[in-house]
Parts: sequence; structure tokens; C-alpha cells
Amino acid sequence: MKNNIYTIFRKEMARFFKDKRLVITTLLLPGIMIFVMYTFMGNMMKLQFTVAEDYVAKVYVKNLPESVAGKLDKKKLEIKPVDGDLEAEKKLVSEKEIDLAVNFPENFDKEVEEYKTGEGKAPQVEIFYNSGKTESSAAYTMFTEVLSNYETELSNKFDVNADEKISYDLAGKEDMTGKMFGSMLPMLLMIFIWSGCVAVAPESIAGEKERGTIATLLVTPMSRQALALGKIFALSIIAFLSGVSSSVGTFASLPAMYQGMSSGNINTAFYSGKDFGLLFVIIISTTILMVALISVLSAFAKSVKESATIISPLMIVIMVVSLLPMFSKGNVETPVSMFFIPLYNSVICMNEIFKFSYSSMNVLISVVVNIVFTGILVLILTRMFDSEKVMFSK
Repeated sequence: MKNNIYTIFRKEMARFFKDKRLVITTLLLPGIMIFVMYTFMGNMMKLQFTVAEDYVAKVYVKNLPESVAGKLDKKKLEIKPVDGDLEAEKKLVSEKEIDLAVNFPENFDKEVEEYKTGEGKAPQVEIFYNSGKTESSAAYTMFTEVLSNYETELSNKFDVNADEKISYDLAGKEDMTGKMFGSMLPMLLMIFIWSGCVAVAPESIAGEKERGTIATLLVTPMSRQALALGKIFALSIIAFLSGVSSSVGTFASLPAMYQGMSSGNINTAFYSGKDFGLLFVIIISTTILMVALISVLSAFAKSVKESATIISPLMIVIMVVSLLPMFSKGNVETPVSMFFIPLYNSVICMNEIFKFSYSSMNVLISVVVNIVFTGILVLILTRMFDSEKVMFSK
């Protein structure tokens, strides 16, 4: 039986690697395209949501008081005084010609000095900006920060987190990395694995039925179980390599994806060899399970096209399952029973591994469950190979 499994395995691997077009589209292009796409997206996001360091915002101000003017001197603001109303300047802001139009009360300093908290209406500063322009939003934030600090100076009763030497955010660098990776990467990995499986499994099962070559294999003396195992092992390796290609492209593009973030705490170096080892085992067990599942569904189809139609609803299930951990509360422990649900257990394990909150026992349970369900699917596929009604239906 071992020789028969190896024979089928070698045949499937040779069929795949001899087809250069299939190798390029399945193993090389996914990683390259993902790297290019995500890097491009990261660079575009950086350009869209960040302001050039040498940019000087154009601000038109009416009745700028001396008390505030001194605090704006060191800011990158080109301030121009305005007489009369601000209608023309507001139009320039809306047309993105300038960044801010600010209106101070005529006797701002006097009104501020005479105003008593809780009595009457406080002096109001009007700041008009354009949220559709990144530079305008940044200038608005800068200007309001200056005014907020000035207001604090005038009536400072107590300070909150005022010591700049102390870091009040107690989230560690690992926490930030885990939060970012745990929310996105499990879904991406599941999609990459699924894409790799779909690229090869239907062609091997439904494709051979469509071409009539499956009949040649079925009349040989080898057992149907050896045929099923040989195909699933070969397809799993090919699908895994496809997933690796996509994952490498994703990890390589992560620096570009996160370069626009304000936090610099995102780093894959926080993950140990054990973390990657457990992730590898989960991915392998998930890949084999998906290949077995797609192979069973493809065996019902008469052609690759029909196979794609049968499999497509399962893609929706995979997407929904992959998204579920994103909506779970981080402080709630996942019940052990959830790790007995195939595919969903893989998503949970990936999520917890990236968040540094995994249990080795739960990972082991998930792997065993995936392998058990794979074994069941192999038996089903074996029975289907034995059924002339299924394999030779018109």
C-alpha cells in the first residue's frame, strides 16, 4: 500500500511541477502580487494620512490675540491676519487652497480674563478646516492643541499624566504586535490556504473525471484508499507551498503596511521559534483538512467548472469563520469545546498564537481534531472512488 501511495503522490507532484504555467500562477505569482499590492497600499496610506515634515500650513486668522500669537511662533504655520468677515477665507478652505480660517472674539484676552467658569457663555474660538485635506486636519489638530494647552494654563487645578518621563500606557510592545497581527493575519492565512487548495484539488479530482483519466487509475489493482491518500498528500504539499508563497509576500510587505502608523511597536521579532513551530503545525493540519474537504466535494462534480460551483459556498463559510475572532472580547477565555470544531479551531489557534495567549494543549487538540476529520474525509473519498455511480455519472 505504501508503494501505491508513493506512486500516486509522485504522479501528482510530477503533473504539477511539469506544468510551468501552473507552477508560476500557483506558487510564484500569489506571493509577488500580494507583496506588490500590500506595499503599494501601505505607501498610498502613508501619503494619504501623513503630512510632509517641511509642510507649512496656511492659516488665516481674524483678531489673533497676542497671548495666543506667541504660542504659535514655533509651529509650522504661515499665519495671515484677516479684516472683515471670513466668508472668502472659508471658501478657500473648502476649495483646499488654504488650511484653516480662524475667528477669535474681538476682545478675546479681556473676555477670557473676566469669564468665570460656569457663569454665562464662554468666549468661543471658531476654527474652520477641511477634513478632506490631510494637511488641513493636521493643522486643525495642531491649532486646537495649542488652544487647549493655553486654556489649561489659565485654569490649571490639576494635571493628568503630565510627566513626560513616565510612560502611562502599560501595554507592552508584544501586546501591540499581538493585537495588530491577531486581528488580521488569521483571516489572511485561512484565505491563502484556501486559495492554494482550490487552485490544485479540483483539477486533480474533477479534472481527471472530466478528461476520463480517473478511469485508468480506478482499474488498477491498487486500493482506493491508497489512491485517496496519495492524492491528498500531494495536493496538501502543493497547497501548503502556495500558502507559504502568499504568507511570505504578506510578511515581507508588513513594514510598508504599518509604516504610516503612529506606533513603532509592531515587530515580528517578538515571536519565538516555538510560536512559529506551532503555527506551522496548525497550518499543515488545516491545509490537509481543506484539501480533503475540497477533494470530496470535487468528486461529486463532472467537471472543474462544476466543482468550482459546488465549492464556492464553502468559501463564504471560511470567510465568516475567519472573521469571528475579530469580534470576540480579548479578556474572555475561549471554551475548550471550541477547539473541537474543525477549521474554526485553526482560526482560534492562529489568533491566540499571534496574541501570545495560546495554550499548547488547545493547539494539540485542534491538530488532532483536524487530522481525525481528515481521516474521515479520506474514508468518504475512498468510498466515492469505489462508487461507479459517483465516478462515472453522466
